[in-house]
Amino acid sequence: MKKKRTPQFGSFSLQLVFCSAAVCSMITGTLLAFFHPEAPAKASQRMLTFAERVAYQRAIEEVYWHHRIWPRSRWDRPDTKPSLDAVLSQTRLEKKVASYLRNSQALEDYWHRPITAEQLQVEMDRMAQRTWDPAVLRELFDALENDPFVIAECLARPALAERLVTDLYTHEQRIHGEVKVEPEYRRASADNRAPYEMAAASASYRLPTISDRPSGCIGETWTATSTTNAPAPRTSHTAVWTGSEMIVWGGYGGSYFNTGGSYNPSTDSWAAISILNAPSARGGYTAVWTGDEMIVWGGDDGMSLNTGGRYNPATNTWTATSTTNAPTGRLFHTAVWSGSQMVVWGGWGEVEFNTGGRYDPSTDSWTATSTISAPAARLEHSAVWTGNEMIVWGGWNGVSYFNSGGKYNPSTDSWAGITTSNAPSGRRFHTAKWSGNEMIVWAGTAGSNSGLNSGGRYNPGTNSWVATSTTNAPAARFIHTAVWTGSDMIVWGGTDGLLQFSTGGKYNPGADNWMATPITNAPEGRAGHTAVWSGSEMMVWGGFVDFGPFYLNTGGRYCAQPDPTPTPTPTPTPTPTATSTPTPSPRGTPVARPRPTPHPRP
Repeated sequence: MKKKRTPQFGSFSLQLVFCSAAVCSMITGTLLAFFHPEAPAKASQRMLTFAERVAYQRAIEEVYWHHRIWPRSRWDRPDTKPSLDAVLSQTRLEKKVASYLRNSQALEDYWHRPITAEQLQVEMDRMAQRTWDPAVLRELFDALENDPFVIAECLARPALAERLVTDLYTHEQRIHGEVKVEPEYRRASADNRAPYEMAAASASYRLPTISDRPSGCIGETWTATSTTNAPAPRTSHTAVWTGSEMIVWGGYGGSYFNTGGSYNPSTDSWAAISILNAPSARGGYTAVWTGDEMIVWGGDDGMSLNTGGRYNPATNTWTATSTTNAPTGRLFHTAVWSGSQMVVWGGWGEVEFNTGGRYDPSTDSWTATSTISAPAARLEHSAVWTGNEMIVWGGWNGVSYFNSGGKYNPSTDSWAGITTSNAPSGRRFHTAKWSGNEMIVWAGTAGSNSGLNSGGRYNPGTNSWVATSTTNAPAARFIHTAVWTGSDMIVWGGTDGLLQFSTGGKYNPGADNWMATPITNAPEGRAGHTAVWSGSEMMVWGGFVDFGPFYLNTGGRYCAQPDPTPTPTPTPTPTPTATSTPTPSPRGTPVARPRPTPHPRP
């Protein structure tokens, strides 16, 4: 048995007690349209039947499904993206509608605070004013026939009902402990009675005006993400971008989490994701996006884990991953999505590993990866998917810092070495991104806890390295994040062991130059956070700081100015799927043998 250790990151230690938010039913929505000047208010005395609500919910889900990234069709597998009906059943649609109606019922029956027409109008206006994806919000409105009453009831009500229920339940729980309404509320939400029907109402709604900008952001600016209904503060979590929302899950914030949330930039709103059948709480695991599911695996809760789960945002449901033939439990490993399988490799579970496994969600089965010619065992390394192989690089084994790696081809289950000539110096806690023809690695630490600001570009076609420029590069750091925009790598945040950064830089490999990211309105400095690229923005969230409140549930969206001269790619190569950058487990550097432990700073 392993002993749970105090959370440590390099030379510092963090401790905090956190308050968790109640987890309510998940609801999302989307639609289609470009609006003319604000439409006149419509007086309505009407109600929607349950069947009508379900039909509108399907229209919303169709918009979201249209925007979901489907990496399989671009890579190994010939299958095309299925229809919405193939992934979201009528029963699931009905459950989504029943869930938000019961939330509304709970507000009226148990808290005596029914949602008013005025509140629904304010929520619609908020979405239109705060949207960071106007194009998708227009699609959502259009899918709801640009009818203010339908938009109020089928888009605004679900989001508002969940937010109010969460706020009220959390507030009463903090003040009174176990609140009396909670058992009744849960019974009402879980029973199989006919769903709550909204009474006919007379209300005047106006159609809000949505920005006519193609995207919701202005180049080279930061905007804070909403904290309303956001998940509890945490680090060592993961985040994936689905094409229409950012999903964060798990991590550590004084204790381990198995909760998470979905952030929708089109409505600038958070929704809790289900915990029913979710994997056990953990940190230091990995997550990949497959096109219809987020797969999480491994990690640590004081013990190394070899369990995981598949989360489907369309149905808000979890399915456990098989443990038959799964790799040994581990953390600080890497995972990539190959187009049909999740490939995990390396990591630590009392000893360092050079083993791994391929998980096929279609058969819920594992196949071990070959160890013939595999790189030396390591942890805290990086991995990218090129379109036909996984490249791993760097990391350490508790003694040595590696500047070596390997290329793994899952179709042949074989490894090939990569050159170390002109490679960056050995390191861990660095980042690596695939540009379309090169792997770009940057920063990290090599034991000094001061970090590095050097890096390199590896071309697998020529098996060669070229150093990245350090001119105007961000300050040395580690436990930062990086995203690839299509032309640039953006790095942000991290720590040098003494302080956490709110700075970053944009690196263009074609010109081999750096440009600093703005600091105006940037989120506060942090490390151990996550970042995803939405297509127009980098979204960062969560993380830790070395002073109170220690763990964060804040974030920001950085709108990167498009590069005027995109990096040319000699041959078309698919862009890798969105995966979260591995973040360190909060229980400190694993030790497979006795070694000095740094003293935490006061």
